Amino acid sequence: MERVFSRPQPSEHFPNALDYISLVPEDGLLLQHMESGMAQVEAFVRALPPERLTAPHAPGEWTVQDVIQHIADNERIFAYRMLRIARGDRTTLPGYDQDPYAATAGANKRTLDDLLEEYRAVRRASVTLLRSLPDNALTLSTDANGHELSARAAAYIVVGHELYHLRSLRENYGS
Repeated sequence: MERVFSRPQPSEHFPNALDYISLVPEDGLLLQHMESGMAQVEAFVRALPPERLTAPHAPGEWTVQDVIQHIADNERIFAYRMLRIARGDRTTLPGYDQDPYAATAGANKRTLDDLLEEYRAVRRASVTLLRSLPDNALTLSTDANGHELSARAAAYIVVGHELYHLRSLRENYGS
């Protein structure tokens, strides 16, 4: 039987997180969505012509490869937050600015295969972590950038963030 993760309450996350959490299906099957989401992103980007991967759809926007790197970076950060929170660490967690990450990652100098290998590795680690957490650890929380954040909300943000960017890629590069 698939493990079901109940949706986090509004008190468990920062207000803007609802932009991501609301995209996650109501079924609570986070582990399944983590597996299928990664497969959908990979299938979408592999279907694009190679020249579209490193060309932004509009001036000043990120490329497809920048977005893939961003999803992986963001997931690493939120999985780390999930780990710390679930282990009872109440140390305040700082926010992060995504723009310097994107500017220094060099995603467009890497091959698509290399980026996707990293993305799959990050996802495997996140799935393994989430699968290992006991139910009582999921509702533990701490202050993250001025708002309470639970381990469960961090997991939902990982899934919803990927869905958000997959939707954006489809809108900007065609379905």
